[in-house]
Amino acid sequence: MLSEKLSRYNIILGSASPRRQLFFNELHIDFTIQVKEVDEVYPAELQGSEITDYLADLKSKAFTNLKENDLVITSDTIVWLENKALEKPNNEAEAFTMLKKISGKKHEVITSISLKSVHFQKIINDTTQVFFKELSEEEINYYIKNYQPFDKAGGYGIQEWIGFIAIEKIEGSYFNVMGLPVHKLYKELQNL
Repeated sequence: MLSEKLSRYNIILGSASPRRQLFFNELHIDFTIQVKEVDEVYPAELQGSEITDYLADLKSKAFTNLKENDLVITSDTIVWLENKALEKPNNEAEAFTMLKKISGKKHEVITSISLKSVHFQKIINDTTQVFFKELSEEEINYYIKNYQPFDKAGGYGIQEWIGFIAIEKIEGSYFNVMGLPVHKLYKELQNL
């Protein structure tokens, strides 16, 4: 299985996301966590998956002096709405504004993954369409107060209360909306 195939690699997950760590554990991947501080600024002309590809690559470039068997996996997720990226909110006001914007609309969740070793680098991405019902201000405030969604692109987690009550349907990977298109990562790791 996958764990045997990856045994020759020292897998480094460059993410503090508990959801991404959960996915790696569920895939039975032996990994260590190393998070590098990166200024996540991208050129203004980038659109959609170009942004997440750029940021996943930027995060991987922070890992220098890789050893022969190191495999660094970094990623980035955004919510893409009306040709604008919604990243992680910094505070309650930003979270409220983001949730108000996506209320009653369809948006995209885009995640890119970089796989980098001393011999290669590959960047893949995935997009999921998410359809939100109209949210009341009371629902938005309740969610923000009780779930503190400041570590989530677009200010929400599909696996939390707001996902239960607000998401009418999705087209694409549920796990991508949680922050990692696990099926695509699995396929790439199988092909190493």
